[in-house]
Amino acid sequence: MVKRRKEDAMETRERILDAAITVFHQQGVARPSLTEVAELAGVTRGAVYGHFRNKADVFNALAERVQLPGEKLCEEAGSEPPENPLGVLRTRWLWLFQEVSCNREWQLILDIILHRCELVTESGEIRQRMLDCTEEGQERVRQLISWAVDRGQLPADLDVELAAPLMHGSLVGTLGDWLLQPRDRDLASIGERYLDAMIEMLQHSPTLRRSA
Repeated sequence: MVKRRKEDAMETRERILDAAITVFHQQGVARPSLTEVAELAGVTRGAVYGHFRNKADVFNALAERVQLPGEKLCEEAGSEPPENPLGVLRTRWLWLFQEVSCNREWQLILDIILHRCELVTESGEIRQRMLDCTEEGQERVRQLISWAVDRGQLPADLDVELAAPLMHGSLVGTLGDWLLQPRDRDLASIGERYLDAMIEMLQHSPTLRRSA
């Protein structure tokens, strides 16, 4: 009986989150109320508050369903340089592009986070998570690029402090742009070409040299 109640509670929680995805994606985060989420989920407003403290809590729970770019880059990040730092960078970003391209739920949630999260109190916690994720992602890109320089995969005079945020921002921008019109292009395919173009830029652009 206890197990069944727990299963029912978990099912209700997931139904609330499913409804929140629809509501936040259609209306943004700031404007709709949790009452609207409850109505779509087919539960009472009290049931929503039985699982979540507030709208920010719901939003954070949604974000837990996906892996943000910086989190993927930092996954199993060690202090020792890998044999192929550029390969690690390329593989993890390519995995993210491929996952997003075929996972509709990830598309909706990332679109909410990147495009429908107004700069208001309710989005404060998720904004902080995004800021932390961006900082961690940029640092991980910087670390992998530095290791690639040490391994001879990139030029010894590469301006790493310039190259790292440029590459990270370009790839996050590619993801964000695609989410605006996901049916226009194949993210997995175009993402791979973007990755290779960015790596070639790091290898050959004179503007990215410290002497420049």
